[in-house]
Amino acid sequence: MEIFQLRNVSYQYPNQVRKVLDGFSFHVNEGEFILLCGPSGCGKTTLLRLLKQGLISTGTKSGEIIYMGQPLDYWDEWTLIEQIGFVMQNPDNQIIMDEVIQEIVFSLENLGYSSFEIRKRVAEMVHFFGVEPLLKQKPSLLSGGQKQMVNLLSVLLLRPKVLLLDEPTSQLDPIATKELLMMLERLNKEMGLTIVMIEHQLEEVFAYADRLYMMADGKVAYEGSSKEIVQQIYKYKDERFFAYLPSVSRYYMEMEQSPIMEEIPLTVKEAKKWIRSLDSNPIVPHLDVPSNKGDDSVLIDVQNVYFQYDKKGPYILKGYSLQLHKGELVAVVGGNASGKTTALKMCIGSIRPQRGKARIFNKDAWKWKGKELQGKIAYLPQNPISYFVHETIEKEMAEAVRRNQVENGQDVILKLLQSFQIEHIRNFHPHDCSGGEIQLAALACMLIGKPELVFLDEPTKALDSVTKQRLLKIVKNLHQSGVSIMMVTHDIDFAAACATRCLLMFDGEITADGSPNQLFKGNYFYTTAINRVTQSTQVHEVLTLEEALSKCSAPKATY
Repeated sequence: MEIFQLRNVSYQYPNQVRKVLDGFSFHVNEGEFILLCGPSGCGKTTLLRLLKQGLISTGTKSGEIIYMGQPLDYWDEWTLIEQIGFVMQNPDNQIIMDEVIQEIVFSLENLGYSSFEIRKRVAEMVHFFGVEPLLKQKPSLLSGGQKQMVNLLSVLLLRPKVLLLDEPTSQLDPIATKELLMMLERLNKEMGLTIVMIEHQLEEVFAYADRLYMMADGKVAYEGSSKEIVQQIYKYKDERFFAYLPSVSRYYMEMEQSPIMEEIPLTVKEAKKWIRSLDSNPIVPHLDVPSNKGDDSVLIDVQNVYFQYDKKGPYILKGYSLQLHKGELVAVVGGNASGKTTALKMCIGSIRPQRGKARIFNKDAWKWKGKELQGKIAYLPQNPISYFVHETIEKEMAEAVRRNQVENGQDVILKLLQSFQIEHIRNFHPHDCSGGEIQLAALACMLIGKPELVFLDEPTKALDSVTKQRLLKIVKNLHQSGVSIMMVTHDIDFAAACATRCLLMFDGEITADGSPNQLFKGNYFYTTAINRVTQSTQVHEVLTLEEALSKCSAPKATY
């Protein structure tokens, strides 16, 4: 039975010329796991919001949206609230209560469930998610990943027929991502829950999907099973979508002379099996590129810092120490709630330690007054929409020009819009932009002041694969121009591709510090898919697809 059917659906936001959905048609069968992929701004989130009545109230819509055999507006509001679950891209937009347990039971209480039924459901799902320690905590003190898990738990307590997920792994560390996907697979396979998911981190999720819709410009570009999608994109040499495919699949398609659709690997296990079937190639001795430690100038000096948000709460940072040198590009990785974002805030002086010291440019962090650091430091927060206060992206950039007293402001704005490839959103309201677009727009605003030190908190969150490649180029160019960069990220591929130094945080302190090769190679989880594939095989062990292709002597595939 079809859960959803969309026929020739178009949607246009107010005051916009372009249709974000343009004659879009698709269907979702009961019990399917559907994956929506494509560039930022191609209409994925808009599509998902149209499936959940009440999330989009303005704009021009045409076409048919059928749910369970009836038009969506045929169903009453309470039925749809209960039967269609939705987890938003930004977890802060969905949390309204002051305590986790209150947040979890809020919807059930509003729908009039008995206290017995509420307790029964909560006990079951809290145990399934393993979040018992969070129940009495304030949501505001949780990490982004923990908030996302609370939101998902709250939705699943309603026992919906269909679950709509907008980038549920964007806030999760690598281990939590795997755990979430395994949970979703169990709910889908064992309980028959229908899942429609938007995801940009496709390396893991490709193998879970029954069908994929690859979108572009508000339309369906490709539709089919995971292996069919890979084959079609390579058959037509459609380079627009190469970056969206799992690296293990691309490795096979690039190196196998006569690729067979049924044998396209989607997982590390399948890729290892293929590699071991190949003839052994001579292995070139590995020459590790030494980490670039920058020069001797210390920009940030944090020593033995202890910090807690609440005097009665636990310490988030415990003996945290770090020196950031001029010229470094440092990536900080680690589990959710390990203290990464708190450490970043300590480094920019926005919080003060209870013990220890933090110095910025050889001066106590809390002694910098008002706007003294303006133009020296730029900080991109985890939720960049909070940066915007003006009606359009261009007006926000104009304010940054005025605030930083930049000469030839309009020329600077135009150059940034063009180099970031976001000129098309210059007149958009920030809330009408996709997650990836707003991420790039916020970074462009911050670079107007030409800072010498840039801090990025989850910069690849909400970015599609192509936009991520664009950001990678921006970050590399920024670093090569002399800007020092420190970023917190769950994206191991991104860190491996650009960082000169990587730090692993655990339980409020740095537990490992080294080059990307030193930190990531040989790991089970905190590494890339390509590294897991090339570990303990006859081919050269590498971190990135580019390295794997450059070091392999096999002839390239022909189509």
